Amino acid sequence: MALNTKFDELLDFPCQFPFKVLGVAHPELADQVIGVLQLHAPGDYVPTTKPSAKGNYLSVTVTVTATSKEHLETMYEALGQLELVRVVL
Repeated sequence: MALNTKFDELLDFPCQFPFKVLGVAHPELADQVIGVLQLHAPGDYVPTTKPSAKGNYLSVTVTVTATSKEHLETMYEALGQLELVRVVL
């Protein structure tokens, strides 16, 4: 499924792109996010995590090097398919 984004109009590739993933507060969330990103854009990632006010959710922010609009869309889709993930920004 094509996402039909405007990344190609808004960004110059390659570029650094921060993914913010919101998901269930689970010890494996950050590792799963990194695992997916490693498949599509291998690198040494250090995620930033922050719990929600009530502690039910966790945000994981990771900056990756994106090479194209399609590359970004593929990573968005892959992250969104993780069971623990609720939103990918």
